[in-house]
Amino acid sequence: MAAAGVASRRVSEQLIAQGRVTVNGVVVDELGARIEPSVDELAVDGVAVQLDGTRRYVMLNKPTGVVSTLRDENGRPDLRQFTDRFDDRLFNVGRLDADTSGLLLLTNDGALANVLAHPRFGVEKTYIATVKGGVTGQALRRLREGVELEDGVAIADKARLLGEPSKGRSMVELTLHSGRNRVVRRMMAEVGFPVIELVRRQFGPLHLGTLPIGRTRPLTKDELGALLTLGRDARAEGAGDGVEPTDADGADA
Repeated sequence: MAAAGVASRRVSEQLIAQGRVTVNGVVVDELGARIEPSVDELAVDGVAVQLDGTRRYVMLNKPTGVVSTLRDENGRPDLRQFTDRFDDRLFNVGRLDADTSGLLLLTNDGALANVLAHPRFGVEKTYIATVKGGVTGQALRRLREGVELEDGVAIADKARLLGEPSKGRSMVELTLHSGRNRVVRRMMAEVGFPVIELVRRQFGPLHLGTLPIGRTRPLTKDELGALLTLGRDARAEGAGDGVEPTDADGADA
């Protein structure tokens, strides 16, 4: 625990003595207990702790005009301009289409990426959409109740207007679990308000905050703990058992 940066050795011993430390879901009651960092899951107060120092977790504010792939066969700008900044071989978790900017997670943790991309565990995502026209309460209700698209009904967990419509435009905040291709754009078009600009502000427990467009930063300790806890809980539900990422053929939003 001390090596993982949780706390000093003395404080770590106190946490164990207080019953606040678990390994693979079991409370640790022995100060000298040994674990295998590459296999065992350590948690303090229910929050997962990163033990594998070779894993990297980076937030990117993806600009528009960049495709969410590490090598685009059509020669368009891709994510290598960001991943090449790191010695580790990072890849993206999920995708944003080229016309959408915002939060994208880069990592070399394949197991976590598989869980986050699995349809049985739809990670919550929040977008800010600038759309044509004055969005009505009726349109927001339709988004929350479900919109019929060509590939099935899409439902927003939350949909609200930000401010008042101005100059023929509105800003809408949408939160949903669906990872279907261009789903936000299709939902807004279906209710009569085509998207002009789209930004993903949140991905699971991660928030874009003030990170400038085109910049990257490592996750904070708290962010990483929340993300690893999400992945641990999903694995416990069986969402990531031997499943490859499912969104390779289409980009979110």
